[in-house]
Amino acid sequence: MTVAPYRSRLREGPYGFADLLHAEWTKFRTVRGWVIAVAVAALAIVAFALAPGQQGSCNTAGCTVPKGPGGEEVSDGFYFVHQPLAGNGSITARITSLTGQIPVPAQGTAMRAGLVPWAKAGIIIKASTTPGSAYAAMMVTGSHGVRMQYDFTQDLPGLVGAVSATSPRWLRLTRSGDTITGYDSADGTHWAKVGTATLAGLPQAAQVGLFTTSPQYLQTSLGEASVSGGPSVATGVFDRVSLTWPSRAWAGGNLGGGGGGPGNTGFSQAAGTFTITGSGDIAPAVSGGGGVGVTVAQTLVGTFAGLIVLAVVGAMFMTAEYRRRLIRVTLTAAPRRGPVLAAKAVVVGAVTFAAGLVSAAIAVVLGQRILRGNGAYVYPASALTQVRVIAGTAAVLAVTTVIALAIGTILRRGAGAVAVVVVVIVLPYLFTVAAPILPASPAGWLLRVTPAAAFAVQQTLIQYPQVTNTYTAAYGYYPLPPWAGLAVLCTWAALALGLGVFLLRRRDA
Repeated sequence: MTVAPYRSRLREGPYGFADLLHAEWTKFRTVRGWVIAVAVAALAIVAFALAPGQQGSCNTAGCTVPKGPGGEEVSDGFYFVHQPLAGNGSITARITSLTGQIPVPAQGTAMRAGLVPWAKAGIIIKASTTPGSAYAAMMVTGSHGVRMQYDFTQDLPGLVGAVSATSPRWLRLTRSGDTITGYDSADGTHWAKVGTATLAGLPQAAQVGLFTTSPQYLQTSLGEASVSGGPSVATGVFDRVSLTWPSRAWAGGNLGGGGGGPGNTGFSQAAGTFTITGSGDIAPAVSGGGGVGVTVAQTLVGTFAGLIVLAVVGAMFMTAEYRRRLIRVTLTAAPRRGPVLAAKAVVVGAVTFAAGLVSAAIAVVLGQRILRGNGAYVYPASALTQVRVIAGTAAVLAVTTVIALAIGTILRRGAGAVAVVVVVIVLPYLFTVAAPILPASPAGWLLRVTPAAAFAVQQTLIQYPQVTNTYTAAYGYYPLPPWAGLAVLCTWAALALGLGVFLLRRRDA
């Protein structure tokens, strides 16, 4: 026997969408448990931000990260053999070897032969020996061939392949005012231009010379949950060094954070050959396994707890009416079922957005103070970026609640709706961000196609291809841009609401 869906025989009254909104708002605010649950979710977000949290040493030993010419945080540590250049000129050198040492995991300071991919040895023109000052450099690298890099964030490719005694690399930098041009050659006769850099405000007397550096060695295990490694060192061998100005005595020393690796750094000079050993990096500073500090997103770790509570509220906002058989009353008063679900979505979304906005704002503002007070270095974020993080977090909470409402409409069971929300949102976030146990590739795909992609709105960092790091969501790096991640969540919400409306219209109340 076929059972026809229930339909009210009453003629629809003069109920506009505003009336439906008022009715649903009245339902929401008169159920004390829902109001308390929203307040608890907001308090959880704030409480996690104000907890002791991340610890660091900035409050005892001091913690400064140099700023580059563009105002970005940078790493600027290397062994530098240099002399002044007054005015224009060029430096040329041949590199015949680049070798290194990397730490042996779980063996203290033990080292073994090995070269990290972005170990660097080359020639450089730098505004001064002050960390963060402008520069342009030509270099050979461990695994990325010849590069021209300048002002920390700029990277241009040159000759490919590794350097060796049988396959040396010739490098040249030429200065003309504020303009630095880089060249490379495989034989010292045929030269190719790699790129040109303009270093605004380059002083008349700049520091020019040879350098070697080697960044952190990283090794991940258990997916991305465990990162091990430590400082590495590299040694570059230079000869055929020539200058277009009268040469002075060479001075050598560790610049900035250089020399932090195990073993000795320094240089030797014999018969025109320079052997330079260095440790550190010349690159943008990053947060993660290969960097220091935390980001603004660290203040919002409570979003995870708040989201679960609000998902329950969203599901119950619909399933409670089925459980208490009040849905017939609702649909009798307003037979147009689509607008009814839309009104519920607007009400529950607006309430959770407002609560999320207030709690996220408090968490971000006060949480940064707590982190800095605990000695953690917090990467600065512009006011506009912080507004995006706060508003985006509130939007994630609101849209997730709407998804829970839609799933509640589809399943008509509160426990089932919450379970589905946990599977499609909470578990992907848990396995990729909160407790990352998946390898980077599957974790990246989960954060592209599941609703958990929306947490990209909390991203404040840039991923630099010329810096080796654990670029995963666990360290604040997401595979999608912030608003693209939120768009994935909104797409899921639209699909869930569409299916909810379809089933609500087809099924008996």
